[in-house]
Amino acid sequence: MEAAVETKSLSRVFEPKKKKEGKSVTALDSVDLRIEGGELFGLLGPNGAGKTTLLKILSTLLLPTSGKAYVAGLDVESQFSAIRQKINMVSGGEISGYGLLTVKENLWMFSQFYGIKSKVALQRIDEMLKDFGLSEKKDAKVRTLSTGERQKMNVIRGFITDPDIIFLDEPTLGLDVNASRVIRSYMIDWLKDHPTKTVVLTTHYMVEADELCDRIAIIDNGRILACDTPERLKKMVKMNTTLSMDVTRLKDAAVLGSFSGVENFTFTEDGDKGLTRLRFVMRDESGVSDIISAVLSQGSRIESLQKTEPTLEDVFIKMVGKGLE
Repeated sequence: MEAAVETKSLSRVFEPKKKKEGKSVTALDSVDLRIEGGELFGLLGPNGAGKTTLLKILSTLLLPTSGKAYVAGLDVESQFSAIRQKINMVSGGEISGYGLLTVKENLWMFSQFYGIKSKVALQRIDEMLKDFGLSEKKDAKVRTLSTGERQKMNVIRGFITDPDIIFLDEPTLGLDVNASRVIRSYMIDWLKDHPTKTVVLTTHYMVEADELCDRIAIIDNGRILACDTPERLKKMVKMNTTLSMDVTRLKDAAVLGSFSGVENFTFTEDGDKGLTRLRFVMRDESGVSDIISAVLSQGSRIESLQKTEPTLEDVFIKMVGKGLE
């Protein structure tokens, strides 16, 4: 299958307008990347890592300094007009549309830039306004919308052209839980209904990336440090698993620290609740079933069990040396 996006040794260097004003800045440094059709692909990186520069090149808003980039099999430098018919882009926090026009008028206007027949465009607009809970705002002036409502409109504007590939640059930035949930849900449903289409997402929210993305590239200082599924990325971090258990009062808790795979074991008694709180740091999980059997054999009952494993944030911090914030 032809890649939705492919880059080969892609670099972008920003030169100062005047030599005396400073040094050149390398925003992208020999980036090799392949995104398959049908993927919800995530880009994670701190501010200034090169995420937005990469999206601008892929969306034909910026030329590379060297290397090649292909979108839908087309060269971003020589075939940009054809690419623009197949893509769309939405950025978080952007001010889009004309404040004097209504929501519906703005969306119709953007649809006409792509040559969509008016009848088709108006039908899509009504359907998507309903999907995003904005039907009652269709005749409201854009300037009167809240931040969340305006961003929902921006996302509708991105999808209304029915792109093969859509680039979403932090689309839920600064939004409340409800607005973010609506946008995320729409992305997922859109890909289910259009399995050959592609979403390329940048985000500052680790949980969002972990839950949504099929694969994630971690980028820093213009370079791709790792690219894989969230689960495989988390397995790259060598961290112990922590197992916490609350059980009804044990006769002999100390014996539980001797099982295979246990690196560290502590327990405390909660007399008020009649519980023993157990905490195991596990090198591996080979002894978990034995621990549970030993608890039950003492006539105790497990009230709660929680396992803590490496997170996507752990991976990011290990590779980049700092968090996103």
